[in-house]
Amino acid sequence: MAGNDVWINETQVKPGERLTIDVPVAKLYTHTQMAMPVHVVNGRRPGPRLFVSAAIHGDEIIGVEVIRRLLKLPVLKRLRGALFAIPIVNVHGLIHRSRYLPDRRDLNRSFPGSERGSLAARLADLFMTEIVEQCTHGIDIHSAAQHRSNLPQIRANLDDPETERLARAFGAPVLLNADLRDGSLREAAAERGMPMLLYEAGEALRFDEVAVRAGVEGIVKVMRALEMLPATRRKRGSEPMVSRASTWVRAPESGILRTMVALGGYVERGWRLGVISDPFGEREAEVTTPVSGLVIGRTNLPLVNQGEGLFHIARLGGDTDAAASVEAFQEEHQPEEGDNGEPDLEGPIL
Repeated sequence: MAGNDVWINETQVKPGERLTIDVPVAKLYTHTQMAMPVHVVNGRRPGPRLFVSAAIHGDEIIGVEVIRRLLKLPVLKRLRGALFAIPIVNVHGLIHRSRYLPDRRDLNRSFPGSERGSLAARLADLFMTEIVEQCTHGIDIHSAAQHRSNLPQIRANLDDPETERLARAFGAPVLLNADLRDGSLREAAAERGMPMLLYEAGEALRFDEVAVRAGVEGIVKVMRALEMLPATRRKRGSEPMVSRASTWVRAPESGILRTMVALGGYVERGWRLGVISDPFGEREAEVTTPVSGLVIGRTNLPLVNQGEGLFHIARLGGDTDAAASVEAFQEEHQPEEGDNGEPDLEGPIL
């Protein structure tokens, strides 16, 4: 798609311009107008059009910070094509610190939506019309739900060669060949033939510095792979680990959980992941893993009910070096003492 004029909500962004546009969404019942903010960076030269979105689930705020730092990078002055940055898709949910919209629907199960449907369906339709239909590629940023944490990972259709190429370029430690969920943005994009990545990292309502830094750097790497940004001579990192399947280990009974494995740890089938006991320690149940693999998600809350998902394990086909690869990734993105968390404007991601 050519990098010509971009139109959002009947507002024009010419080549070489960047502009923040407020796209009206459903008003509050107080008559207060709500808007979905969209920032467009339109390059002087034609090229791909990439959208980067966050907070489709209103409490998954880590992508808001990723996009803020991304937009501060001076390298965007050399952009080819156009970047559509939507840090807060579900504005209503973010205000209420809720995953859902006020109608209690999950926006990421409501795509492609309908202009005459529910509140969620209308917002999904608006996003598809104003953003997705103008773009060639997409990256959507998520985190785990409340009281859970996810290891930085890319979820994508790895059977599509272009999607796999971009997933590997991102540089996350784990690539998960995730099935498309009915009504998800990723499914709607796939139906239009659009390569799209889903970056999962961190915990709802929290910032994780390693995950934020990895997110900014990963998006820049994808933009370089798309030739939206100039190439770099920086040495490539280690190859990501690819998982074709994952398993949730659930609580065998209710109680208080003592966790014995860290996020990013490698586990073998039959290993003990934790112990659930009653408050007196009179009754205890071991939590063991039925598969070998890498812990890519886990609960942070020790109070668990029977059947709750406690540990999310990506199967890696016997890759026992996985934990060492994750440790190296975390050390690479760990902030140094005195670092204020702002983008390294002269650093290697440029």
